[in-house]
Amino acid sequence: MIVDASASTRRNQALTQAKGLLAGLFDEAYRQRARLALLTVSGDKPQWQLHGLKASAALQPWLQGLGAGGGTPLPTALEEARQWLLARSKRLPLETQRCLVLTDGRLLQEAPMQPLPCSTLLVDMERAAVRVGRARQLAEQLHAEYRHIEQFSVVD
Repeated sequence: MIVDASASTRRNQALTQAKGLLAGLFDEAYRQRARLALLTVSGDKPQWQLHGLKASAALQPWLQGLGAGGGTPLPTALEEARQWLLARSKRLPLETQRCLVLTDGRLLQEAPMQPLPCSTLLVDMERAAVRVGRARQLAEQLHAEYRHIEQFSVVD
């Protein structure tokens, strides 16, 4: 999972809604005994929270404390995730990998991005009255399935 927690996600409570979606996904991952990798995107550089560990209740306090601020180093995060996924698939070739990217698509700099080496879902968190639509463009570039966060039943 790659979570955009940049300053722009504070607008219209986008990060709050994303946190509701993540809470449900964490619960589901725990029930399925799934392993997660979690990368947050804000400030100057992405930060790994988990690397392939089993989902647990310990994620909830982290999620509650997740705040928004800083820039959006999403291109760097996507490349780090791509490299991590490639290395992990070499170590564990039978493991099924999927990637979830939560972003509003508002990047400081646009850069060409390579698709991730697994099935990817990009969830657009943009909730402004007038939407820029950059997340949809990013999904196309990543060859990812696109869905808007409003398509999910989310607990705020």
